[in-house]
Amino acid sequence: MKKAILAEKIGMTQIFNEDGVLTPVTVLKAGPCAVLQVKTVENDGYEAVQVGFKDVKEKVTSKDGSGKKVIRNPHGATKAEVGHAKKAGEAPKQFVKEFKFENAAEYVAGESVIKADIFAEGDKIDVTARSKGKGYAGGIKRHGLKSGPSGHGSKYHRHAGSNGSATTPGRVMKGKKMAGHAGCEQVTVQNLEIVKIDAENDVILVKGAVPGPKKSLVIVAESVKAR
Repeated sequence: MKKAILAEKIGMTQIFNEDGVLTPVTVLKAGPCAVLQVKTVENDGYEAVQVGFKDVKEKVTSKDGSGKKVIRNPHGATKAEVGHAKKAGEAPKQFVKEFKFENAAEYVAGESVIKADIFAEGDKIDVTARSKGKGYAGGIKRHGLKSGPSGHGSKYHRHAGSNGSATTPGRVMKGKKMAGHAGCEQVTVQNLEIVKIDAENDVILVKGAVPGPKKSLVIVAESVKAR
């Protein structure tokens, strides 16, 4: 891997090129990502760059009327996270990830910053994010199973059907597609194209849709199957 960045999904819009062709795009606020630590073979057994994205306040603990400790901002950074960021001279970050860059030795903790201009227009990328949660869903919505007959004589319409044989093996096999919690899982979409980059505002426009709701974390990396 040569380049990657952490981003926040802003939403979708559309742009027109010079020929007037409309292109749907997803707007990503990419970086800036501060380098918090550089992993080396000598110290860690492998080479990688640890980056942080979006400043976050430290957790604040106070006491209520009964004298019990209460965390006022549970999404804040812990003391360990604050101390780790201070080593690099940075504020604590909400998101911290590692990238195994081929040129990891070129980065310096506390000095190097990864910005949107690490990519260029026309680059092919892989986008990883947590998909939107759909709650509890049936087999048809969750897995795309075929529904039953729609006639009035049908005994089932949106049932998943048989779950397995009765006597042998006498149980539901692992991996059976059934109703359950849909969405809210890590999804990677490969070979998306960067349409436009606004380096001044750290904005990347990606052609098409990107997984996840608005304001969610998105990992943008160079495509492993670029074509």
